[in-house]
Amino acid sequence: MKVSFSKYINVNGRLLDLSYPQVMGILNVTPDSFYSGSRMQTEADITDRAQQIIAEGGTIIDIGAYSSRPNAEHISSAEEMNRLRPALEILAKNHPDAIVSVDTFRADVAEMCVKEYGVAIINDISGGMMDDKMFETVARLNVPYILMHIQGTPQDMQKEPQYENVVKEVFIYLAEKVQQLRDLGVKDIILDPGFGFGKTVEHNYELMAVLEEFSIFELPLLVGISRKSMITRLLDITPAEALNGTTVLNTISLLKGADILRVHDVKQAAEAVKIVQMLKDCSPLNRN
Repeated sequence: MKVSFSKYINVNGRLLDLSYPQVMGILNVTPDSFYSGSRMQTEADITDRAQQIIAEGGTIIDIGAYSSRPNAEHISSAEEMNRLRPALEILAKNHPDAIVSVDTFRADVAEMCVKEYGVAIINDISGGMMDDKMFETVARLNVPYILMHIQGTPQDMQKEPQYENVVKEVFIYLAEKVQQLRDLGVKDIILDPGFGFGKTVEHNYELMAVLEEFSIFELPLLVGISRKSMITRLLDITPAEALNGTTVLNTISLLKGADILRVHDVKQAAEAVKIVQMLKDCSPLNRN
């Protein structure tokens, strides 16, 4: 498949090729994530989940200790670190070669994870808005940074999200923050439109409809729609029933240029990647 810009990111001194889409498996060490099937609390649960992600074709393990669901409980930085440390120790012991990202909006948590446990990627739902030290910290740590769009905070983002033009406003937001990161010397930036974060169902589908337009940034694109309300509210189902809808939207995302899928269900996402990639490879448009 031909690409118009470099899709390699540096993870702990290794180049990860995103020209073949990668699957990021979610590992939540929280008691209150919106999808109960993703909550891992015991050592055995964490060990088994990490092994499952890798066995089913995930190349990145995204670990989070702060629930970002709507109306989530706010916990302290110390509590977030206390939840992360045992899980990161388990990953370092059992899967030392795994690419691990940490889902945090706090600079001190990011620094601890990178310096103490060699975490390779910082995944910040707030785009640096909830901690003004995050951008300079990521620049100093010299790790890839996932820049996500959000309106509000997890505590209030879904109360009444409003936009004059959601696509335009998300693009402007990301463009301004990409420039801030570049000015600080951040080399590897991955964009995330932030499906479900301060957006109505309609807002989410407006963004999905033009997802291919994010290629204008010439940066890797991450999509995280796994079992979210843009599926459950539309179809009037629960997160537990949303695997089929998730796979449909993951497939659409891949066809529109997604480079990373952040998912609960790794096997199904990896299969979608394989099928879509075969389709693209066999297209006459991609032949010399």
